[in-house]
Amino acid sequence: MIGQVVSHYKILLKLGDGGTGVVYKALDDKLDRIVALKIFHDHLFTNDEHKAFLTAEARAAAALNHPNIRTIYEIDETDDCLFMSMAFVDGVSLKSKLHDGALETETAVSIACQVADGLEAAHCHGIVHRNLNSANILIADRGLVKILNFGLASPSAETGPAIKNSVINPTAYLSPEQLLDEPIDPRTDIWSWGVVFYEMLTGKLPFIGEPVTELYGTIINEIPACASEINHKVPVELDRIIARALAKPLPERYQSIGEPLAALQSAEISRGAAARTGGFETRPSQPAIAVLAFEDMSPAKDQEYFCDGIAEEIINDLAQIGGLRVASRTSSFAYKGSREDIRTIGRKLGVRSVLEGSVRRTDSRIRITSQLVDVADGYHLWTERFDRELEDVFAIQEEIAHSIAQAMKIELTDNEKQAIEQAPTRSIEAYDFYLRGRRFFYRHTRKYTNHAIAMFSRAIEKDPRHARAYAGKADCHSYLYWYFGGSAADLRQAERDSETALELDSSLSEAHAARGLALSLSKRFEEAETEFEKAIGLNPTLFEAYYFYARACFVQGKYEQAKDLYLIASQVNPADYQSPALLAFLYKTMDQEEKMLPVLYEARGKVEQHLALNPDDSRAIYLGADVLIRLGEKQKAMEYVKRLAATERDEPYLLYGVACLYSLIGKPDEAVFYLTKSVEGGFAHLQYLEKDSDFDPIREHPGYKRLIRDLKLRE
Repeated sequence: MIGQVVSHYKILLKLGDGGTGVVYKALDDKLDRIVALKIFHDHLFTNDEHKAFLTAEARAAAALNHPNIRTIYEIDETDDCLFMSMAFVDGVSLKSKLHDGALETETAVSIACQVADGLEAAHCHGIVHRNLNSANILIADRGLVKILNFGLASPSAETGPAIKNSVINPTAYLSPEQLLDEPIDPRTDIWSWGVVFYEMLTGKLPFIGEPVTELYGTIINEIPACASEINHKVPVELDRIIARALAKPLPERYQSIGEPLAALQSAEISRGAAARTGGFETRPSQPAIAVLAFEDMSPAKDQEYFCDGIAEEIINDLAQIGGLRVASRTSSFAYKGSREDIRTIGRKLGVRSVLEGSVRRTDSRIRITSQLVDVADGYHLWTERFDRELEDVFAIQEEIAHSIAQAMKIELTDNEKQAIEQAPTRSIEAYDFYLRGRRFFYRHTRKYTNHAIAMFSRAIEKDPRHARAYAGKADCHSYLYWYFGGSAADLRQAERDSETALELDSSLSEAHAARGLALSLSKRFEEAETEFEKAIGLNPTLFEAYYFYARACFVQGKYEQAKDLYLIASQVNPADYQSPALLAFLYKTMDQEEKMLPVLYEARGKVEQHLALNPDDSRAIYLGADVLIRLGEKQKAMEYVKRLAATERDEPYLLYGVACLYSLIGKPDEAVFYLTKSVEGGFAHLQYLEKDSDFDPIREHPGYKRLIRDLKLRE
């Protein structure tokens, strides 16, 4: 066929063949582009019904527009053959990469996530791939994954006339329902995905047998050895994900591909890094819990800050229990107002049980109702209602923590009991002001940060020994200095407040993290590192400790350490969009672009999820635009830039972000203009301007050079 012309395609090179046809590299003479041309075997599509089926399949698949799915251009036929034109992707098949054995766990997880992301897009359009295997997965430049052969996919619950599964898909990847000629739905793809994931982690297929009838029996009846038994580098958490994907009864299998994708994003895959920095490790015997935001049942519906605060305090209490893994506040609160089933939320957070509740506050009385739900079956493990005086709120939180430990069969040590019983303050008024301050702090703008300082200050007036209020106030002053053009006085105040917090309570992890942030902004990096390590040791689930520690390492050029910390921050808080976005940029700085692309896709998804709940979050908009530009989606990125125009444009950190965006899209003058305004507004952090790879395109711009020179003269 080399050199021949099929329709308007000139065949250049044979790429490979399979059960349904031969694929060639070809030149599209009409559009002057290189394509992959698949010419189907004559014996498979022998009549109009078969051809109509294939055409319908291809049209459905052509509607899919996803970076992890190879695009289909057209399907047509000549007098001699039936063919399909697709995007040409320069890469190697996953099957080829597995010739030398198992992949590194991090690489396998990255590929599995991208495949799952592509499948999820197809399933949302009602398309089941049905022939997923390692030969149909292509690894292109920089680690980008492309799923091939969606042209033979099947609309949900349809198998298609006279096209046998064994011809379409190698038998070892077939699901039990395919072998038994039962109806097909997206769970079939989940099975094949599990087989591929197992193969990547072990270098072996989970089901083998000769002859083919023996293989059928193995798939239908046997349970494969755990991947971690074959490859001891595989974390046991991945065994459980694969086991759910390969569950033979359909009700026991994952019901949507988004479930194992979410589980992978929260799984521990960087064990060495976690051990070095004090991070937690997922163990099969270790119970895990998430505390959702409590619902406001007060008549005026004006107590949301108080409800959030109670849930947050319970999270803090549970974090003191060594035998319990607790999802971070940010992860759990991401589902505030969600209508998703609580079992689905629990599975996405990677926990075994979920605590939900409600609060009704009237005058001096409070009613708190809470229930602990088992994620596996949806049954209540424990439930209780507390009708008390408002001043009893700390005792209620303590009782809830003890009840959860008892329900989960965890025996508390004396130190853990003492930590749980320690109230943050004796003043209800101070507690109320503190919770109001936390509410403002999470809004992350200059105005609300100043409101938070006012609330924390009132809390301190009511209780001068309120260590958490001092720590919160310290973070606010650090934020004013770091993000919002604050003065050196803000930084000095952050150091004083964090020092006071530690003097009042040296066991408070938030105080050590606040101290670490203030010291790092003062460039006292060795002292800051000590404080971050202490914060992590006291509370391994404190996201801010890992995140700010990573930022401090970045500005020092400690890129490997920053990378490890960003990875753990993402594991501690799977809902966070900042860590994966900044990790992707870090990979570029480290000249490891092959690792950057999968993380960019992860960041894009998390930004979109965050903006769906927080549409005006300017930091998420800025980072989202930056991610989109790096993914080549400049049109959508510019939509994000326009959204920034509706936010507070005088914020220095936001102006810095706009400068980054203009630099990346090739508008150097605009980039320097906004960067100058950012510096004039107070974002005078020389380390970031010099190390941020976003500014690589404008390093030689006279305005950029002048800005760097002036900043160096200031120091």
